[in-house]
Amino acid sequence: MVGVLKTFDIPSELYADDVKNIAGLCIGKYGLREWKAVVLTNEIHGHLGIYSTVGAKMGLRARELFEEAGCKGEISAVSFAALRPPVSCLNDGLQVGSGASLGHGLISVSDEPEKRVEARFSCEGKSLTLSLKPEYSAIIRADIREGVERYGHSPAYWQYIRNLALRYWSTWARWEIFDCR
Repeated sequence: MVGVLKTFDIPSELYADDVKNIAGLCIGKYGLREWKAVVLTNEIHGHLGIYSTVGAKMGLRARELFEEAGCKGEISAVSFAALRPPVSCLNDGLQVGSGASLGHGLISVSDEPEKRVEARFSCEGKSLTLSLKPEYSAIIRADIREGVERYGHSPAYWQYIRNLALRYWSTWARWEIFDCR
């Protein structure tokens, strides 16, 4: 299926300064496809967030793995991120990155009590599960805990989260941060 955009040439002056500052780096390292997925995810998500960014990378990685396996159909997904922030923010990124959207009925959220940064994807009879590697999950948890302790949930906390999301976006390669089974 083909999307609606032929290109994603948004003039750099339309990006927030901190996003503009990482654009060349991110596009050069991870490609325009990831750039587009993360930008669109965070626009619908309402702020630049950690788990939404990770979700876009995860969904895109699943799409790439299926494409490498010859799957051309729609991807469905089951998220294990639950429905409560902050981990549930992963779900917004999963939809954009993989194309498994709520509107198409292609994504669901598991009712398992343990929430985790993990999703099971299926396409044309094939399936795979991607989960954020434990060392990356530990970094996120520690960084969020530090932000809450330092700032509470003040505007300074949200700026701190944005800065972390920018750092993870620009330094974490989607082909390295996930375990696949």
